[in-house]
Amino acid sequence: MKGLELSRLYYEQIGRPALEEHFPELLPQMAMGLAGEGSECFGFDDELSRDHDWGAGFCVWLDRPDYREFGAQVQALYDTLPGEWAEHPARRETPEGRGRVGVLCVQDWYARYTGAPEGPRTLDEWRRVPEAFLATATNGVVFSDPLGRFTAIRRRLLEGYPEDLRLKKLAARAAVMAQAGQYNYPRCIKRGETAAAGLALAAFAKAAMSMAYLLNRRYAPFYKWMHRGLQELPILPRLYGQMETLFQAGKGTEELVEGICLTIAAELRRQDLSNSTDPFLLAHSAELMARIRDPELRKTHIMED
Repeated sequence: MKGLELSRLYYEQIGRPALEEHFPELLPQMAMGLAGEGSECFGFDDELSRDHDWGAGFCVWLDRPDYREFGAQVQALYDTLPGEWAEHPARRETPEGRGRVGVLCVQDWYARYTGAPEGPRTLDEWRRVPEAFLATATNGVVFSDPLGRFTAIRRRLLEGYPEDLRLKKLAARAAVMAQAGQYNYPRCIKRGETAAAGLALAAFAKAAMSMAYLLNRRYAPFYKWMHRGLQELPILPRLYGQMETLFQAGKGTEELVEGICLTIAAELRRQDLSNSTDPFLLAHSAELMARIRDPELRKTHIMED
């Protein structure tokens, strides 16, 4: 059983009845679900994931005034819920994994991942948030949110980056792909610099995968899940297989890099983000920068975001 399914069943069969009995008047002000840190929140958990910070549990999000008044009481009830359930052992929490489930403050939860209690609003606030943190703040599932406070912030974040910032990030990723993959990687190979070539290839792959998420108006997760998540993208799902082949290849890697760049360039043209037919992605990076309306953002270095 996947963690999200386990969490929902545990909430419906154990958590909700207990909350209805002890906090019936507060229940309409609670948001319930599972989101945040952990592979299960992305649906990427497997048998290896179960050795730590995995098991029956769910999140109860309370607006700050309710959290201050009732948070400790609701947490005390949550702590009495059975740990072992449905043939699954109790959740084994590590010090780093504490506070992922249980009773949480809506504003503190979003501030933890975005730096702002309501999520980023200004361009500067958006630019300060790491992409993987935004993926963490918008993953998982909300089971119930009658008040709508938690979901309103979540829905706004799920709309993606402000368009000017998305264009800037797309331009930066195209520039890295061109520099690391199309230019530096083959030069490192010719010089016999194997380690440098490996680093260039890794930088290229990370930029290409981030590019795919941006073209889907989604946030790239933490690096170890970035490749796996490509399978679920409606746009450019073929990049998953291309990346798998790229890291398995010996000879022919340069051709694979160019093939990935052609895939990205074609999608940029399809979305009317570039008119260039140049196979070198630096040309597309320049076109993306030219589409940015914010004059200050357009002035910043092409790779700054």
